[in-house]
This record gives sequence, structure tokens and C-alpha cells, in this order.
Amino acid sequence: MGATITPDGTQFSVWSRHAERIELCLFSAIEIGIETRLPMAREGDVHTVTVPDLSPGTLYGFRAHGRYAPDEGLWFDPSKVLVDPYAIELDRAFVYDPLLSEFGTDTAHLVPKARTTVPTTVSHAPAIFREGGLIYEIAVRGFTMLHQDIPESQRGTVAALAHPAIIAHLKRIGVSAVELMPITAWIDERHLRPLGLTNSWGYNPVALMALDPRLVPGGVKELRDTVSALHDAGIGVILDLVFNHTGESDRFGPTLSMRGLDNLTYYSRAENKAGMMINDTGCGNTLACHQPVVQQLVLDTLRHFVTHAGVDGFRFDLAPIMGRDASGFHANAPLISALLTDPVLQDRILIAEPWDIGPGGYQLGQFPPAFLEWNDRARDDIRRFWRGDSGMVGALATRLAGSSDVFSGNRTRTVNFLAAHDGFTLMDLVSYTTKHNHANGEDNRDGHNDNHSWNNGVEGESDNPTVQSRRRNDVMALLSTLFATRGTIMLTAGDEGGRTQHGNNNAYAQDNTITWLDWSALDETLIAHTADLSAIRQSNPALTAQHFLTENDSAWLRPDGQRMTTLDWQNAQTNALTLLLTPANASPLAILINRAETPQAFTLPHPYNPLNGLTLAARSVAFFETDLRV
Repeated sequence: MGATITPDGTQFSVWSRHAERIELCLFSAIEIGIETRLPMAREGDVHTVTVPDLSPGTLYGFRAHGRYAPDEGLWFDPSKVLVDPYAIELDRAFVYDPLLSEFGTDTAHLVPKARTTVPTTVSHAPAIFREGGLIYEIAVRGFTMLHQDIPESQRGTVAALAHPAIIAHLKRIGVSAVELMPITAWIDERHLRPLGLTNSWGYNPVALMALDPRLVPGGVKELRDTVSALHDAGIGVILDLVFNHTGESDRFGPTLSMRGLDNLTYYSRAENKAGMMINDTGCGNTLACHQPVVQQLVLDTLRHFVTHAGVDGFRFDLAPIMGRDASGFHANAPLISALLTDPVLQDRILIAEPWDIGPGGYQLGQFPPAFLEWNDRARDDIRRFWRGDSGMVGALATRLAGSSDVFSGNRTRTVNFLAAHDGFTLMDLVSYTTKHNHANGEDNRDGHNDNHSWNNGVEGESDNPTVQSRRRNDVMALLSTLFATRGTIMLTAGDEGGRTQHGNNNAYAQDNTITWLDWSALDETLIAHTADLSAIRQSNPALTAQHFLTENDSAWLRPDGQRMTTLDWQNAQTNALTLLLTPANASPLAILINRAETPQAFTLPHPYNPLNGLTLAARSVAFFETDLRV
């Protein structure tokens, strides 16, 4: 599929079962409005035409002819220029316009054009990442917009991630792999324009493998060069991709690509109601990942990013949709099974966000063993423990030990995190008890209401030194707990330095200083603390191992050094405990946790007596590596 340069010319192929005919549209890159339409020959469901003597960089799109009957799921309208689902590069970004939804209105002047290209192939190398490492989630634009060391021409782009100042920061805090929030071409939701807002996250894609010119103006080469620079620094690259819906939205949304080519096939529809689109995403439509043509598009997209950019892995947004058909979610669904056995993809890092809002949408722990999974139970239990909720010590221990209540087998597949792009920042978690999303223009109705957060006595920003100290201390304790957990861990960019979104827990529409990382305001004490934690984790195999903790390599102790009893676990007021790790191949490591508001004395049983008499400050965590020879 797509545009392929051959010895006979450039071959254009596009899939559509229900279109009566499709035209290839060639556009002049010099004279606006000059368009050449060529009929495409049909063989089965594939429409093809070969055009001789076209140079790379030619701009093109499609027009599809057929019945326009939305109530029957048919959206054919030859006035709409359609973007190739296999487009690799676009000449410009998508901009929402109500005319994109109007039947009979020509959109040639509104829709980006695909550009023919011959991407360079990179050698297939092992993924640069080991389970147990630190994943660093980055919103590319907001991460670099305010960094003073980066040239203004590069700020907000993928190329900026290769800047020495960025790489030095990543290495300082021990990042194993960056996870880039969507960088493929997206369009703003239609309700944002009247509010004067734009999408800053990118989770509203149109062309699944075309890079967005706003973030990657240099196209595939820019991504490839940045991946190479990060690899040279020992840092892997994971792309966060959206294969659950597109920016064509519901029946009132724009016709941009797959809707106009074959809506009946590309999108899931209600049984016996072809015009009613299933909305398992909350975004208006759902990609029909049970359809072979969609499966092929997803697999080809993933192969493209590995083969032409060298990326190490992928995080799948609302991943259950990739395994759902009319009967529900299946871990061995055709798309998931094909992904796991594909010779190009089978050695890549695979991370599932294991929930959506569809039927049976919560699938934490149910993906195949090759997948890592975002663990919201770990997020919530760690938050609730440090907030001071009673009876949480057992839940905390389960998360520290790898969440064996969630993942089967003898190894954990958890990705533990405290905060992500969706929700409060880590500092806001300890500074706000409720969300403050008024800037989003939805009367504070959007975003999660139950954040398991607390404000340390004052809602929002405070000049009170005591409040500031308590908040910093709580963030340090939360970070320490995260780095002590068994499994892979994830940190959202800037949380290591106390970034704030001023209480906005759904800042997807804030492409401004609410989401742009203010590097000058980051807390150096917190950054140093994170760097220390990362060094401890990297140097101690007991923290990065992936098997669940057992009695053979760990012990749970009371502050007095005695083993925790059933009564201790059941005591709702238990605020302090020790996790003693005794791996066979490394020095023992004691992790001391004190949630109480007062200092707590800790001891360990013989022969770990170097720790006897240590007093741990209120609301804090300590790592103590001991040696039996002492």
C-alpha cells in the first residue's frame, strides 16, 4: 500500500472494498490549486495506478466515489481529498475546519498532502532497554519549548531531544528509555477552536505513520537521527502510538482519510446499525482492529518505525481495542498474535495501557507475557499509602513486591508509575485535593475526580516555607517508593524537579506554559534526589530483578526488627515497616519506610546490626545497603 517508487515509476495503491472507484490526485508544490486526477485500476479491493517520471517529494491524495449515506455507514464524497493511510510524510499539519465535515465542499485547500519519499533503512539492532529500567515519558513540544540551551529553531521538536543538554539531563537521572507521546500527525478536536485552544498531547491521529510536521519538521530523517543520538548515549526510544481511534471522530467529525475511503471497514459499527459508530474510546469512533486491512496497517506502521527509524519499542494507547471483536477482548486476537510473531517486531519493547471504556475494557494483567503493562493499581495504592489512608500497608507491600495479585507466572510485567501525562503532576498530587481544569473551557467537568491527592494544608501554590517543605518531602518519599518497586518504572518528564500544571489534571488542550516545562523553576534538590535513587537502583540487582519477591530473597519486618505478623498487616494504623532484600548475588538492602508524622527508630535482626538504632525522619524512606562481613 501507499506510494512505492519502482523502476517503472511511482506506484500508488490504496485499499477500499466499498468505493465504486478511486482517483489519484497529484498536486503542484509550486502552483496552489493545480491538481491532476488519474483513475486507479481495481483488482479485488486494491486500487492501483503507476505514474512514470515522478520525482520524490511529489504531493498526492485520493478522491473516492460512491454512495453518500451516513445512516448506512457510507461516506463517499469525491469533493473530499483523502490522505493516504500509508502516508509517511505530509506537507503540513492538520488544521480543523468545519468545512471538512460538509458534504460536497471541496477540501483540497484544507487537507495536507502526502509526499512521496524513499526512507532510508537502518540495520536491525537489539532494543536498547532492559525490563526494570526507568522509562521517561516526554511530551516533545512542551519538554523543550522553554529550554534556554536549545536553539529557538529546534525547540518543541524531536531534534531537540538530541541536544547535549537534554541528553546530559537524561543520563544524570538514569533514564533507560524515553517514551515519546504521540508524534504522528493529529488534528485538534472540533470543540477546541472556538475556545481558542489546541491539542498539546497528540492523541487524536489521522495518518498513523506520518510524522506531524509541527514536531518533526525534518520527517523520518529527523526521527532517525535523534534515535541514533540517544542510542549513542545508551538510551532507548519508545513511541506512544494510538491505534484505537482517529481524529475523524463521530458522524459530525471531518472526513480526512479512512472514513472517506471505506468507513464500513476501517471503523467499528454497532451490529445491524451500520451508521452507528462504536465509541469504545470516548473520542467518537473506534478503529476496527479485528479487520485484516486495519491489522495490516498497524503492523506495517510498526515495522516502518523500526525499519526506517530504529525505534526500540511501542506503548499502545487504550490497548484492549487492539484485541477486541464483537465478542469481547482476546489476548490471542489476530493483531496481537501477529505482532508477537512478526520477525521485525517480536524483539521490540511492547507496553500496553490495559484499559478503555468499552465492554470488558479493564484488562490489567491479561495481555500476553511479552507485554509490559501500565499498572494503575500500583499508582493508586502508593498514593493512598502516602496520603495517609488507613489499612494500606499490605497493598503497599504487594506493589513493592511486583503485584503478584495482578500478573501470573513467576515474573512481573508491571510498569509502576506515580503520575503520567493524564492526571496531576507529582508535585500537584501533594498540592491539590481537587482538580482545577477551568482553563480547559468545560467548567471543570473534564478530568478525573478521584486523584488520591492531598494538599498539605493549603490548596495550590503557597509561599509558606513549612508547606513547601512538607510537599518536597512527600515528593521525595513518593519517588523513593517508586524506585524501590519491583518491575519497570516510569517517570513523566519534569516530575523529578517538581513541575506543576497548577492543578490541571487534564491538560491535553494547553499548548502553553501550563504544560511547557519551566526548566528554570525545577527544584535542584528533587533532581539530585532522583539521580541518587536511580544510581542506587541501577547498582543493586535486587531492585531491577523481575521475579516476584519470595521468602527466599526478602523479609518484611517491623521497625523493631521482628517479622511482620498477621496482626501487623491487619493493623490499620501500621505506618512503618522494613523491606529487607537478601539476593544471592548482591549485598543485602534494607528499605525503611516511615509514613508517620513523627520520627521512627529502626533496628534489624542479627547479623544486620550496623543498622541498629537508626532513626528515620517522619514521612520518609531510606535505603541502607549492609554487608554481612561488617
